Amino acid sequence: MQRRSFFTLSALALLAGSLPLSAFALDEAKKEIVIGTTVGDFADMVTDAIKPQLEAKGYQVKLVEFTDYVSPNIALADGSLDVNCFQHKPYLESFAKDRGLSLAPITQVPTGPMGLYAGKLGDLKALKEGSTVAIPNDPSNQARALLMLQDLGWITLKEGINPLKASEFDVVKNPHDIKLVLLEAAQLPRSREDVDFTVINGNYAASSGIPFSEGLFLERSYDFINWVVVKSADADKPFARDVAAAYNSPEFKAYAAKRFVGYKYPEGWQVPAKG
Repeated sequence: MQRRSFFTLSALALLAGSLPLSAFALDEAKKEIVIGTTVGDFADMVTDAIKPQLEAKGYQVKLVEFTDYVSPNIALADGSLDVNCFQHKPYLESFAKDRGLSLAPITQVPTGPMGLYAGKLGDLKALKEGSTVAIPNDPSNQARALLMLQDLGWITLKEGINPLKASEFDVVKNPHDIKLVLLEAAQLPRSREDVDFTVINGNYAASSGIPFSEGLFLERSYDFINWVVVKSADADKPFARDVAAAYNSPEFKAYAAKRFVGYKYPEGWQVPAKG
């Protein structure tokens, strides 16, 4: 299915240059909000449910879509975006620390679970000596994938390590001599023809039309629910509060219950039953 076009970071520079200065003004009168997401479910949330609520309050809302996990935070930090939504807190904290950025999470959003999906092999019992398993190459999502493989009993990680920072170098037992293939998360759905199994992030499974019900194994951890993020200096501004309110509104929760079945919902949500 063909999806909406998205902007690259270079296109964002053109976008920023074409917008009036008020679009990125850090004042109380802000009326335009530029939101960046990865392609797929988080973009759909904005288009279907968040943008209409914010526009009803008088804002103009622009959506910018990305196919990587680096550009949205860079764009947020440099002012090309006002808000982004694509990442869990372990990734945000690691990225911000490494890049020296001051970014603040303001509210959680429904998040599709990471899952292990069939590639050339279609069943968990088909695992064999030397099987290939594709996993994300960014550190925090690589850790998620390794935790899943450990939960499956396929590998064992070092004792005492921070599980949110596990890497392939922390694997101490690999009885089936599994070959890990590290790829960018956006490439994982397309890797299924080339490897025996693939670990796919929930948003990229959804955007590729892969139902979670096809997952041979889904992650159990709730440490990886994604967040809406702004610059720290903007966290208490009216526009940021309005964005957070839209993501926590009864209207959005009702929409999420119907549209995002099988997702992990934010802590404390009372989600209406699917109608």
